[in-house]
Amino acid sequence: MHSVIRTVCAATVAACLQVVAAGTSVAHPAEPPLAYVALGDSAAAGPLIPDQDLSSPGCLRSHNNYPAVVAASLGADLTDVTCSSARSSHVTATPQHTLAGPVPVQVEALSADTDLVTVTIGANDINLFTTALRCLNPLPEPFGNSCAEAFTAGGVDQQRALIDQVAPQWGMALDAIRAHAPNAEIVVVGYGTYTPPGGCPDRQPMWPRDADYLQDVIDSVDDAMAAQARSRAMAFVDIRTVTSGHDICADVSRAHYAGVVPAESAVPLHPTALGMQAIGAYVAEQIR
Repeated sequence: MHSVIRTVCAATVAACLQVVAAGTSVAHPAEPPLAYVALGDSAAAGPLIPDQDLSSPGCLRSHNNYPAVVAASLGADLTDVTCSSARSSHVTATPQHTLAGPVPVQVEALSADTDLVTVTIGANDINLFTTALRCLNPLPEPFGNSCAEAFTAGGVDQQRALIDQVAPQWGMALDAIRAHAPNAEIVVVGYGTYTPPGGCPDRQPMWPRDADYLQDVIDSVDDAMAAQARSRAMAFVDIRTVTSGHDICADVSRAHYAGVVPAESAVPLHPTALGMQAIGAYVAEQIR
């Protein structure tokens, strides 16, 4: 009888101790999600990629662009102010005028509470899309004009000279981003590999030397922006490797960039939905 009582008492004490312990445990609040702001141009915005953000229709911004992929991967709270056709001045100082009306300067979305910033900018400062259009030739040589020849006439590479001229502006844009988001990790994302060596004149209307010249200009933009970022101890995510082999010459099931005549909802010579997924996953991997 006494042994039964002792067993019951011991069990009761143990249960009481568990209740007391549970009652005195301290509940730790969950960490708030990262406050993430995405800045940049159409290479980040994703024009025509479904589904488009109707809150700012003039920016042609997709809900499935690479910032959205980064945010989902990191569990971040995203504020996306990327806008197609944006120049670096639209990021830092000048409201951008779109077909749907003006949009605010992008850095106005930043604050001391911002934890993470990504930015892809610079291509429109050198009119890269216009350069690409000049490199299109639907007929084989010699029927047409070479953009490589035109842009390097007289021994001066006009596009490289323009990049050298505007690169300090990109640095000033990064300084403005830092000033508006003093506590954030700032990640600059490049433009990637749009064409393979020699292009693919049987699939895309660019002569081989012009395809090489266009990619060389894109590489120069990436290299110049990387130098500006690294001189400020900011990360530069070079997406040329992850997009290599997934260029405008790749089969549509693998292409990260739309060709001259897109096979899906995307602007020519811009990332596809698949490209945004791949770029976003790679950027998120580098941030972790």
